[in-house]
Amino acid sequence: MVARASTSVNRRNDIVAAAIEVFAEIGYYRATTAQVAERAAISQPYVYRFFTKESLLVESLSVSWKRIVQAFQVVIDSSAPEELESGLIRAYEGIMQSYRSEILLQMQAQTIPDAPIREAMQQGINEIRDLVGNAFVSAGFEDADKKISDFLARGMLCNAAMAMDMPDLMPKK
Repeated sequence: MVARASTSVNRRNDIVAAAIEVFAEIGYYRATTAQVAERAAISQPYVYRFFTKESLLVESLSVSWKRIVQAFQVVIDSSAPEELESGLIRAYEGIMQSYRSEILLQMQAQTIPDAPIREAMQQGINEIRDLVGNAFVSAGFEDADKKISDFLARGMLCNAAMAMDMPDLMPKK
């Protein structure tokens, strides 16, 4: 029974990983669960065993937000106050390089009005804002509200620069 549960978890993760790639490449509306199944090397009915197309996007977004939260938490837990912001920036740059599809997926999801997707995006950005904002306050940064707003805006500009292959738009450190 444990092996079957483990296999199901692995297959579920494979489906989400495939969905992230497919949705990022061709967009949520154009993508099909058949394309996700093909990328994951499974049958389409097996995808539906776990997900609807919408719930698959929500889970994909959740994975992408968790990755950022975990990377930022490592920086927050291990950085001196004077290194906090630069550490967070480096962590995000690493995510952008290693998990480009997840960032592209988030960018696309910003334009999708469906309530569950909008809620997943709001929850993710709110978690990042709160995590980083609390870290800035704990580090004693003056005007932490402005600092968090600038930090988030910088991240969004980095996303746009990456998506358009315009590195000259990347904010300077």
